[in-house]
Amino acid sequence: MPQPTVEQFQRVKENFWRIWNYPNCIGALDGTHCVIEKPKNTGSVYFNYKKEISIVLLELVDTDYKFITVDVGAYGRNSDGGIFRSSSLGQALANGTLNIPTPKSLPLLRRNRPSFPLTKNTMRPFPGNALENNRDNKIYNYRHCRARRVVENAKFNLKPENMDTIILATTVLHNFLRNDTCYWQPGELEDTNTPKGLNNLRRVGGNNPREAFIVRKNVKQFFVSNGSVPWQWEKAFTARST
Repeated sequence: MPQPTVEQFQRVKENFWRIWNYPNCIGALDGTHCVIEKPKNTGSVYFNYKKEISIVLLELVDTDYKFITVDVGAYGRNSDGGIFRSSSLGQALANGTLNIPTPKSLPLLRRNRPSFPLTKNTMRPFPGNALENNRDNKIYNYRHCRARRVVENAKFNLKPENMDTIILATTVLHNFLRNDTCYWQPGELEDTNTPKGLNNLRRVGGNNPREAFIVRKNVKQFFVSNGSVPWQWEKAFTARST
């Protein structure tokens, strides 16, 4: 899979804004547990929180459900956050070698914000205890989870002997077979009463510098002001109450 370029990230960013109404986003990030047969003499290193034997595929996905870049091979028992920090993707993002476009202002605002932000470059929803009686946080989570659905629809389960090679080959084949029609369109997803990831959010550990919280706060303020969309108020609160 080729190294993503600034131009590629720029196209992804434009599409996230055009299709999913999420600004300055260059990809949806998630970790997928790929179920495998337990290798011999490996103890519990592959045993994950779902009580399955797995290796982890870390994927960054664009608006067409294509893999931009992947990292595969981490043990199933490791957390997504730990895998991300030690991955080539996480390290490239941390040291500034990922070819991220120059930071741009949020649409209709003057302040500059990173393109792929909770470090300052990785966004995540507010945890459940921050949603109680907080309308703006609920709106942010709805808009965030709406945009990241693309990464939830680019997954698979395999039981290979040569796990890493097969999974990497499958991600390339997946991209090759994708056409211009998305599996799910924004209008279709709006009919869902409970957006995936909006409810039952749990706090994720990690080091979150003050700058990261400021980035998310500014995006939240954008979602409830100049960047609001007409249906978000009903959808965010309906999903939370069902």
